[in-house]
Amino acid sequence: MASQPRRRPPPQRRPQRRRRRRGRSDLGARIIAALPAIAFAVFIVAEGGLIFTIGLFLIGALCMAELYKLMHQAHPAALAGYVALLGLLLAAHYGDQFQMLLVYVASVPLTFFLALASPHRENVAWGIAATLLGITWIGLALSHAVLLRQLPHGGAIVVGVLIGTFVGDTCAYLGGRAWGTRPLAPRISPNKTVEGLIAGIVGGTLAFWGFEVAYQQYTRGTHALAIGFCVALAAPVGDLFESLIKRDLKVKDTGTLFGPHGGALDRLDAVLFTAVTGYYVAVALL
Repeated sequence: MASQPRRRPPPQRRPQRRRRRRGRSDLGARIIAALPAIAFAVFIVAEGGLIFTIGLFLIGALCMAELYKLMHQAHPAALAGYVALLGLLLAAHYGDQFQMLLVYVASVPLTFFLALASPHRENVAWGIAATLLGITWIGLALSHAVLLRQLPHGGAIVVGVLIGTFVGDTCAYLGGRAWGTRPLAPRISPNKTVEGLIAGIVGGTLAFWGFEVAYQQYTRGTHALAIGFCVALAAPVGDLFESLIKRDLKVKDTGTLFGPHGGALDRLDAVLFTAVTGYYVAVALL
């Protein structure tokens, strides 16, 4: 009886190597897509003053437009959000936290009256809530960025906060892909891991510390570490905050400003938390 020919075993697949390659290419594409935004951020931070304030209004208006578009079924009073955003930024530029509080309180009746003037009579309560979410989340955060820029050596601190935020996000992404096994918040963002969180906190802390100590000699090393740690800790909270909203609204990205890499709110979700954190920790320590 003739022996049957041996079957060759199927070729072994290497999914891990392919995923890593896609990860590296995706990271490079993200950086390239963000280059115009980085150049814009460097320009307004370097200019400071009213230029910085106006630049933040443009950025905030883009973020608000994305948020209100996603929540269009609630019929938010978008005009109230934009007016409050401008008022908060100008209050921070020409005044202080007290003037910001006045504008924030005034935004509530403003939202109420504009919601009444809207032709949409249903979901008025949800529309007011959606409007105030944008004012609180985006407007208050960016107005604190103005306060941060006005501190002594504020330009350097703003740059340090941005570096710590984005380096921490990159380290969390790479660390999660390399070592991530324990889900961090599976109900909110299934791809985030505890290992990625740790890598992001360590990377963001060291990035802020390295920039401040190497290029800004006025900051003590321990103070730079403390600010960097708080910034790196706040960044993933901001990321998870936006992820929860997107999951609830059943969307992947908030917009298409950066093509397949999402919108302005997708790129600044962490900054909206780290700018506030960086300001208060810097005031406390410096």
